[in-house]
Amino acid sequence: MLPDPAPAARDYTLISVDDHLIEPRDLFEGRVPAALADRAPRIVEDEHGNEMWVYEGNPYPQVGLNAVSGRPKDEWSMEPARFDEMRRGCWDADARVADMDLDGVYASLCFPSLIAGFAGTVFSRSEDPELGLACLRAWNDWMHEEWAGRHPDRLIANQLAWLCDPEIAATDVRANAARGFKALSFPENPVDLKLPSVHTDHWDPLLRACEETGTVVCLHNASSSWTAARSPGAPLELYTTLFPVNALVAAADWLWAGVPTRFPKLQVAFSEGGIAWVPLLIDRIEYVLDHSATGLSAWKDPHRSPTEALHESFWFCTIDINSTMALRDHIGVDHIMLEVDYPHADSTWPESQARARRGLAGMTDTEVRAITWANAARLFRHPVPDALQVPACSTGEGG
Repeated sequence: MLPDPAPAARDYTLISVDDHLIEPRDLFEGRVPAALADRAPRIVEDEHGNEMWVYEGNPYPQVGLNAVSGRPKDEWSMEPARFDEMRRGCWDADARVADMDLDGVYASLCFPSLIAGFAGTVFSRSEDPELGLACLRAWNDWMHEEWAGRHPDRLIANQLAWLCDPEIAATDVRANAARGFKALSFPENPVDLKLPSVHTDHWDPLLRACEETGTVVCLHNASSSWTAARSPGAPLELYTTLFPVNALVAAADWLWAGVPTRFPKLQVAFSEGGIAWVPLLIDRIEYVLDHSATGLSAWKDPHRSPTEALHESFWFCTIDINSTMALRDHIGVDHIMLEVDYPHADSTWPESQARARRGLAGMTDTEVRAITWANAARLFRHPVPDALQVPACSTGEGG
């Protein structure tokens, strides 16, 4: 491991709406009913000394690129990683907050790792549904007790849904909302998991529960195991280059499925997709409505156009602050949020403050405040202390 970086100069208050955690080896201990405990996921070591999860006889290696923060770049690889080869902040909440402090990040929303799948898909596809549901609820309990629950001011509670039954999932969402959960990680395109489409009413009980409780539906890239990369043998770089395409496809799908119409107060965030695709989608929707969709009735909302619904119901999350920020008004500056993606290879840790300083140069204080923390605080109902609500670096507009 590299030495700890020096604490970053804190020019901005930052809320990261997409980070990840590596499930600790003891996550399921004491959280799964006794009759099922011996079949819960567990860490084993292979003949080469690699540590991996095993669940229902299937191995789930700790892919190295999922936990590279703090390691020299020349050691990054897809090879399995041991816990002692990761920063403790990958799986320990106290250490995570310490790493957030080094990076100048006030609050963080974290997604799971491979043993759960980004949206709990591993558990929902269990051979034994009773075991799968018990493991999924154990994961949510751990999130409540040992992750977000240890630092509720710094870590925003994110949950997994039981994808096998939307009614059970809805019941859990309501119960979890009562104990402080603010978000739900859901597959971006359920059909890719051989589940019903969002163009049906199958998911309505779950989406209704999220709308009623203010639970944000987070659609994380690759959560449904789909990619736009089609060529066999393609390198990893192709898959990661096409991340924005995932978000584009998911957003168009959810929009034309009428989700914002059926649930006008539901909020949907597109995690780790960037923002470069958003102007393309807005412009294409407007053109289609004026041409090939003229006279058609796919859009059922008499009160809002598709682009109005997009601007009100969808939120856009980006790791890199790039040239597309010039179109921030077109996208909706009040719906853009930042990500750090700790501890993945795409992460800006421990340079998030410096990158924000460069990327936000020339923006007004109001825009900086919105993008760095205020949008996320509003969406996830996560208060920020008064003392942290003004950027330390003035961009010219004043306080």
